[in-house]
Amino acid sequence: MGRFDWLSEYLAQLEDEHVLVRRGSAQRLAPAHVLEIDAEDWGRAARQASLLEYRWCGLWGDEHEAHIRVYACLEHAGDYVVLQTAVDADTPVLPSHVPSYPIADRPERHAQDMLGLVFSDSPDERRWTRHQAWPESSYPLRADFRLPEDRDGQPAPPDGGYPFRHIKGEGVCEIPVGPVHAGIIEPGHFRFHAVGEEILSLEQRLGYVHKGIEKAAQGRDAAALVRLAGRVSGDSTVAHAWAACQSLERAVGCRVDRRAQQVRGLLCERERVANHLGDIGAICNDVGFAFALYQCSRLRENWLRRNQELFGHRLLMDLLLPGGVAVDLDTRARESLKQDHQRLMEETNELFDILLDQPSLEDRLLNTGVLRPATARALGCTGYVGKASGQAFDLRASNPYPPYDRQPMKTVCLADGDVMARVQLRMEEIRRSLEWMDELLDALEPGELQCRWQPPQAPCEGLGFVESWRGEIITYVRLDAGGKVARFFPRDPSWHTWPALERIVMGNIVPDFPVCNKSVNGSYSGQDL
Repeated sequence: MGRFDWLSEYLAQLEDEHVLVRRGSAQRLAPAHVLEIDAEDWGRAARQASLLEYRWCGLWGDEHEAHIRVYACLEHAGDYVVLQTAVDADTPVLPSHVPSYPIADRPERHAQDMLGLVFSDSPDERRWTRHQAWPESSYPLRADFRLPEDRDGQPAPPDGGYPFRHIKGEGVCEIPVGPVHAGIIEPGHFRFHAVGEEILSLEQRLGYVHKGIEKAAQGRDAAALVRLAGRVSGDSTVAHAWAACQSLERAVGCRVDRRAQQVRGLLCERERVANHLGDIGAICNDVGFAFALYQCSRLRENWLRRNQELFGHRLLMDLLLPGGVAVDLDTRARESLKQDHQRLMEETNELFDILLDQPSLEDRLLNTGVLRPATARALGCTGYVGKASGQAFDLRASNPYPPYDRQPMKTVCLADGDVMARVQLRMEEIRRSLEWMDELLDALEPGELQCRWQPPQAPCEGLGFVESWRGEIITYVRLDAGGKVARFFPRDPSWHTWPALERIVMGNIVPDFPVCNKSVNGSYSGQDL
């Protein structure tokens, strides 16, 4: 099947349902195809997409004078379609996508809280991004938003009174966990219902590290936006910065030199390896196998020190720029990295063989925290969570962008969907990333590290798509006529994997929650924009 061969079927289904596509464009948000529809058709368009089993990827809004444009992204066969509609800012009412795509619940509630959108048939109207620094009737992403004078510069009041759902019955216990945890991690509240030790349900409450990223982006220039994007989720700084760069470069038509794209790919794979090593050790430690934590922490620390030595930052922050990169590799550094890759491959092969041959690990990880393929598909999970549950989608192979377009990445997919599968998936991705980086170093092309960045002469917009170590990142950017950011929306894969955790733990025992949680390792910061 070629690119967008499936789109004609979707258009035919929309026509049969009397959904009028007012305008379509393959260039406006390329590589996505934009379909503009009427607001009253918004829900039916999603319904037809769900019947065709297209994956729902995200939703965001953008205020334009007296209207709010609303976008929803769909994916099928590696291709993207963006549905767009507009509603009056005074009466911003739309049909909900939740009846067709339950995963749309939190993104719609986020848009409700930030822009005042109303989804008429939404099954859940509770506030989600419920930071109490603004009144309930104020919407921070509206142009007329102002903080109340008595709150200016003052801490927001503590969050409280969130209406959790309750399960009643004999022997049912309610267990609150968080938002402050024993470990040095970000805050999130988990409300369990359990009978004995068996978990009946889990409901999450996030938003405690809401940073105002979308608002803070407004008025920045391109370089400042990329720097901000690198702080959406600090452990994914390269991937988020890269997605922001992609969206900016596509918006203005900037062509990045091959050399710079290759360096970006190398940095992103180094980010992947470091995080997978950390997760493997932490997952094993959660079930009392501290040996894995010691060894993985040692290997990760050596890896991060090399980042500092060669690129100037342990976590690789601020190395990407609009139009290119800020760092390069000389011949000596390339050979040194290849030696590092060989050494890490040998050590991880030996370590992973030991871990996979431990009965005590098998007892705790096999058949624990199972995410069925059908559930993973319904929730639109990507990255190691999706690929460990039979979802083969990986942007590096499904819709490859430079440098993966000329140097294919061999991806892996498993079907068991348990904690062990998510560990094995990480192990295999480390191996394949090391092999790919060696091939990249051999294929490095001469060229410029950065093209000259030219601000646009007119308003423009762009979309970025990057496969982070957690999965698919989608970033939307709109620039005004002066080249300043008018709208920025980064969709982290954690928007889809946090809801998956609620399904994963059902039927498991409470003591297994930490290892289930770590095997998913959603980003609080990435979701709490």
